[in-house]
Amino acid sequence: MLGWELPPYNSGGLGEACLGLARALSKNGVEVTFVLPQKVDLNYDFMRIVFADIGEDLKHLQNSYLSYRQWVESYGKDASSSPFDFISGALRYAENVSDIVKKYHSDIIHSHDWLTYPAAIAAKELSRKPMLAHIHSTEIDRTGGHYPNPIVYKIEKDGFENADKVLSVSKYTKNILIDDYAINPNKIDVIYNAIDKVSIGNLPPALTEMKNLGYKVVLFLGRITLMKGPEYFVRAAKRVLEFEKKTIFVVTGSGDMLERMITEATYSGILDKFIFTGFLRGEEKDRIMQAADLFVMPSVSEPFGIVPLEVISNRTPVILSRQCGVSEILNHVLKVDFWDIEEIANKIISVIRYRCLHDDLVNESGKELVNISWDKAAEKCIGIYNQFV
Repeated sequence: MLGWELPPYNSGGLGEACLGLARALSKNGVEVTFVLPQKVDLNYDFMRIVFADIGEDLKHLQNSYLSYRQWVESYGKDASSSPFDFISGALRYAENVSDIVKKYHSDIIHSHDWLTYPAAIAAKELSRKPMLAHIHSTEIDRTGGHYPNPIVYKIEKDGFENADKVLSVSKYTKNILIDDYAINPNKIDVIYNAIDKVSIGNLPPALTEMKNLGYKVVLFLGRITLMKGPEYFVRAAKRVLEFEKKTIFVVTGSGDMLERMITEATYSGILDKFIFTGFLRGEEKDRIMQAADLFVMPSVSEPFGIVPLEVISNRTPVILSRQCGVSEILNHVLKVDFWDIEEIANKIISVIRYRCLHDDLVNESGKELVNISWDKAAEKCIGIYNQFV
C-alpha cells in the first residue's frame, strides 16, 4: 500500500482514510506493508511501515493538497523552477520505490491519490503485480474544474490508465473519472470511506461564554480551499444574521482561501460574528464539534467527506451540499446545492430555531453510522483483491 501521509502527520482526510482502511484490512487477514515517502516517528502494530526516504523536509510533505494557484505563486508554471514541489516529490517517490518492491513481497499494489501513482506504476513494472489506483480527490475537485494543473492531471490519468482497477470513494467521483478522464466505467469500483467506531463522551464545553449569552454556533470545519466552498459559507452567514443576530460562525481549519474568507466577512460587515480557530485535531476538534449547534459543509466538489461522519458521531446535525460524495450514504442530513445561498441560510435558520428538527437530525443520523464502517470497505477491497490474486 502506497500512501503519502498517516496520522498524526497528516494534512487532512487522506491520511485518516488510509489508516482506517489499512487497520480494517489487517483485521480481516490482509498483511499490509504501508509505504510512506519520508521517515516519520510512526509505529502501528497491525501493519509494517517502511519509508521511501525521498529526502525532502517533512514540513513540505504534510500539505498534499496544494492548489494550482498556490503552486504557481510559489514556484511558477515551470516545475523545474523550484528546488522542491509536490510533483518532483511524487516522481522521486517513484525512483526510490524499487528497493522496497524487491525487499517486501506483495500480491497487490494499492496506491492512494496522485502523489503515489508514479511510484505505483514503477512498482507494477518491477513486480509484475496488479495495481489498484484509489482516488480520494481529483484535480478537477481541487480546482472546481477551472484551470486544473496539467501535470497533476496527466499523472492522475496515467495512474488510472495503468491501474488494473480504479477505486473511487463515491459515485460522484466515479462520474468525474468517466466524464473528465475518459476512464472506462467498468474499470471503476466505488468503495465508500468510513470512520473508526469510537465512543465519544461529553467533553468539557467550548465557547461557553457565547453559549451562556444565548448565541447559536454554526461550524465550518475543513481545509479552507476552493473545493470546500468557504465563500458560500460567508454569504449564507450574512443572510442568516439578518434574521438571527445571536449567531456565531466558527471556522476551523487552514488553507489558501483563509484570507479571502476573512476579507469577504469584513466587507460584508460581519467579521465580528466569526471566530477562526486554525487547524484542530483530536479532543480539541471533538470539543468544537460538540459545541456547535450545526455543521455546514457547502463544498463545490467533495469526492467523499469524512468530517460529516465525525460531526454526527459528536451528536451535531449536518447540512451538506449535494456535491458531496458522503451525501450518497447519509439520508438524515439536510442537503442543498452549494451555490444556493438562500436555501443554505433557510436550513441553518430552521435548525437553530426548531429544537425538534435539531434533535431528530441528531438521533436519526446517528443511527446511520452503524451501517458505515471500515470493515465493510475492507471486505469490498478484499473481494477486488481476489479478482486478481
